[in-house]
Amino acid sequence: MSGQRVPSLQPQGDPLGIYKSKRDFALTPEPADGAKRVVGANAAVGVCELTFVVQKHWASSLHYDFRLELDGVMKSWAVPKGPSFDPTVKRMAVQVEDHPLSYASFEGTVPAKQYGAGQVIVWDAGTWTALHDAHQGVRNGNLKFELHGHKLHGKWVLVRMKGHGEKQAPWLLIKEKDAFARAAAEYSVVDELPASVKYMRPVRVAKADFVAKAATTANAVDRSVSVSDLPPEAVPSPLPPTLSPQLATLAAGVPPDPAAWLCEIKFDGYRMLLRNDASGARLLTRNGLDWTSKFQPLLCELEHLSLPPGWYDGEIVVPNDAGIPDFGALQQAIENQRTDAVVLYLFDLPYVAGHDLRSASLDGRRAVLKGLISNAASAHIRFSEAFDAAPDSMLASACKLGLEGVIAKRRNAPYRSARSADWVKLKCSQRQEFVIGGYTEPQGSRVGLGALCVGAHDAHGVLQYAGDVGAGFSQKTLIDLKKKLDASSRKTSPFAAESTAGIAPRIRGKVHWVTPALVVEVSFGQWTRAGRIRHAVFRGLRSDKAANTVVREIEQPAATEKRPAEDQPATTATAPRQSPSLSTRLKVSNPQRVIDTRTGTTKIDLIRYYDLVGALMLTHLAGRPVSLLRAPDGVDGTVFFQKHADTAKLPGMRQLDPSLSVGHPPLMAIVGKRGVLSAAQWNVIEFHTMNAVSTSFAHPDRVVFDLDPGEGVRWPQVQEAAQLVHSFLTQLGLASFLKTSGGKGLHVVVPLRRLHDWDAVEGFSEAVVLHMAKTIPQRFVARSGPKNRVGRIFIDYLRNRLGATTVCAWSARSRPGLGISVPVDWSELPLLRGGDHWTVDNVHQRLAVGNTPWAGCGKAARGLGTAIDALGLVQPQG
Repeated sequence: MSGQRVPSLQPQGDPLGIYKSKRDFALTPEPADGAKRVVGANAAVGVCELTFVVQKHWASSLHYDFRLELDGVMKSWAVPKGPSFDPTVKRMAVQVEDHPLSYASFEGTVPAKQYGAGQVIVWDAGTWTALHDAHQGVRNGNLKFELHGHKLHGKWVLVRMKGHGEKQAPWLLIKEKDAFARAAAEYSVVDELPASVKYMRPVRVAKADFVAKAATTANAVDRSVSVSDLPPEAVPSPLPPTLSPQLATLAAGVPPDPAAWLCEIKFDGYRMLLRNDASGARLLTRNGLDWTSKFQPLLCELEHLSLPPGWYDGEIVVPNDAGIPDFGALQQAIENQRTDAVVLYLFDLPYVAGHDLRSASLDGRRAVLKGLISNAASAHIRFSEAFDAAPDSMLASACKLGLEGVIAKRRNAPYRSARSADWVKLKCSQRQEFVIGGYTEPQGSRVGLGALCVGAHDAHGVLQYAGDVGAGFSQKTLIDLKKKLDASSRKTSPFAAESTAGIAPRIRGKVHWVTPALVVEVSFGQWTRAGRIRHAVFRGLRSDKAANTVVREIEQPAATEKRPAEDQPATTATAPRQSPSLSTRLKVSNPQRVIDTRTGTTKIDLIRYYDLVGALMLTHLAGRPVSLLRAPDGVDGTVFFQKHADTAKLPGMRQLDPSLSVGHPPLMAIVGKRGVLSAAQWNVIEFHTMNAVSTSFAHPDRVVFDLDPGEGVRWPQVQEAAQLVHSFLTQLGLASFLKTSGGKGLHVVVPLRRLHDWDAVEGFSEAVVLHMAKTIPQRFVARSGPKNRVGRIFIDYLRNRLGATTVCAWSARSRPGLGISVPVDWSELPLLRGGDHWTVDNVHQRLAVGNTPWAGCGKAARGLGTAIDALGLVQPQG
């Protein structure tokens, strides 16, 4: 594929001539030129550090612009699908014009009607080194190189294909086989790491690394750690890009065999994972949120320490004057961006210096970590010491000192990325996280709010009311909390109508309900038999934890030396390479089965899509019965709807009360993001929801008008029809919200107060459609047959019948191209290119907007009384 003459992309004398000729720099924010750097003539191995950048570009279609610095310009290739770490996957890379060096830091939006119009972000950046003469490699069409980026690492090759007269030379971008290679079925870097790296610290690679290439081999060891220092169970392994931490189980008592356990202080702070590699240190929360930018003082000390590459496990705290961790002070430090006093205590070391230590004992891992940390002169990076005392004695001392408690860890246990009985929490008082579902009005001179109404999820993912929290607030906290909660207000309670014990929530005072998204940490005296907390005190918000992960902590019996079979460590020596965001939750069968032949989308691609948008979908799925469209053979095969199933083997899904479907098996509901992924593994492509929630099933809370264009209808007519429906509903006093259907049409959704039964809502929707068809017959038709719809649009009011469903927002559609249904603002209607404007492939364009266009949907709900009167309908009785 190499060896032919390179097509000339530049005019003689000006390497940026074509770049400049294609752009009007009075209109585009792209740089006109940039400072040039003198580069060694040979660009030989290890002679200099050259920059590379990969820019994610939403132009007419999403693609990735791959650029390598050479001879004072950025040599550039457009890669439609982006890089892959799988050496068997060859990505098309079309060579385009050279760009200036200054383009490497460009982020922004190229205006409409300009060349390359669309958004651009810096998806990855760093340095590269040629593995042979770079100029010769470009001339010969076989350029081998090594990348040192935030996301891309290791050896790669660009190979020019034999051309057939193309204006732009086609190449292939291929990952070479090395320690960083990963199967496409297990890891997709463009899906797992979609965001910009522009404001991350520059990637720095020591010159010695260019020559030795130590970081690219599985058995590479940093000079500060020798193999003899490592436990015998350590195995060579590349540093994985992500890591889920080991979690502790709340214990009812101290372990009976104290010699088998070590005890550490239970820090009152945030769990923090440190990933250190050639590009620098990154600090990540237990849920994978990158908090590196929040802790610049810590980063400076970490640089000074020069720790070997690895994953380090710990916790950040802010000590008070007595040296006791103060959770409130930590929150204030983060909120005010004054983190000089933050201390990072490190207590475990799953990976270090090119080795996986997870199968080693806790004592073995900590011995290596202590050797790296203990002698370091750092005031803010510390080793978490274990205490030579029995757990019961240690707990008593911790409580006297005012600490939160003790963590007891089994000395001979491996490191497991899950909650485990090998680590147990021994608390001085009851304390855990809860989800805020509402608040009560303040009384007397109190400002902001009276008490928080909080809950936790049960085993089925249902939010159960746990009680009120009325103490522990400062005046400022009360005011700030109310502002945050009012931004997510809703009309209905997010809590289950009855607890698992059959007890309905009883809350004193006027309650303002909110979307259950904020997590709060609370200390309390005890749990009552009814599942309520007593003497609760507010400790702070937890921005490091997702609301849907909060469950009631149940005390487990004191641990014994023998572990149950399912708690035993894995016997495999190497780490699983599948991304923890999927592998810890889901086993995917037939991941490479093609779902859509038009785009080449595979089953694992679709599951990764739902992993990406699952949290957005839950807003629209919450509490609603679902009908799931399954497509075992992909979009071109047989598909069928499923409303009923045994959900015992479908985590995150549950059966609803049988009374909702008398004469039929129970309906199903999705109760968490895991349910979305379980359904996708079950070959579900489309998620459809009913117009009522299960807790108030007799009274719908929305009306859906599905604009279904007939044969010969052009897209501008569909846009016009949606605007006409919107205007008419506004005249009736009803707010309406818009979303794409993911197919040919649009959906107009009207939020309702739960005042009317199914017959009334269906009758109203039919009356609206009849009125539109009678008033504008050249545009609308009230009958659904294909012959009736030629050149016109059927507004499908049948979506509002009892048992009918409509495709859920963010659901993919089982049709070629895999369009998705997306909430949009009415102001965006003229900009849409079709009902499938967004697809599984280009959804990254929309993630930053998310559900924002529907932010006011809950508050906008109205009854139908006035609208029914305006239509001249007789209101039903009762």
